[in-house]
Amino acid sequence: MAATSTDPRTNRLLAALPDTEWHRWQPHLEAVAMPLGQVLYEPGATLSHVFFPTNAIVSLLYVMENGASAEIAVVGFEGIVGISLFMGGESTPSRAVVQSGGVGFRLRAQMMKDEFNRTGPVLHLLLRYTQALITQMAQTAVCNRHHSLEQQLCRWLLLSLDRLQGNDLIMTQELIANMLGVRREGVTEGALKLQQDGLIRYARGHITVLDRARLEKRTCECYAVVKKEYDRLLPQSLAV
Repeated sequence: MAATSTDPRTNRLLAALPDTEWHRWQPHLEAVAMPLGQVLYEPGATLSHVFFPTNAIVSLLYVMENGASAEIAVVGFEGIVGISLFMGGESTPSRAVVQSGGVGFRLRAQMMKDEFNRTGPVLHLLLRYTQALITQMAQTAVCNRHHSLEQQLCRWLLLSLDRLQGNDLIMTQELIANMLGVRREGVTEGALKLQQDGLIRYARGHITVLDRARLEKRTCECYAVVKKEYDRLLPQSLAV
């Protein structure tokens, strides 16, 4: 039977668990709705759960004192939200917000820590995922500093699509601008140019990628760096 968003192993980290660990985890995984705009955790809050999206995308945002924010990473069905829990920090200065609504599964904080501390295959899998996520964060910072808004937009679209099944995103230009930390007018101009060139179709918050190959050619090196690192560090059944 094909995996669906209601199957925990639609999430590729859960799918990569060995049978012993999977059977131990399965009774404790709780299905949860992840509607657009839901905040999974706030800066400085102690995490009660970790989340495994199946058909949702979660943005990790850094929020400034004046309320301005910028995205530092995206997590979808390839990963887990809440790495600070098992890395020993218990909390994080970032905020996790659902940027594309869907569903997922969550696991209690204490069980996650217990599993990580077993120092078995779960620990090694999560450490490799964490290294890939850190690469995404670092590359996002470099990209935002050195590359054009159009290149950033292309990178953002490709990274988001890699974390969903299909070629469609439900996303307003205002939300994209908030994620990239830029003015809405810049996103409007960039999206219009991509649409005029036949790479995407955008209407009423619905983005469809029409020509992914050309979109990849229009982006900067940052997208390929991140994808290569995910492919290198994670099992092929897991890599995106």
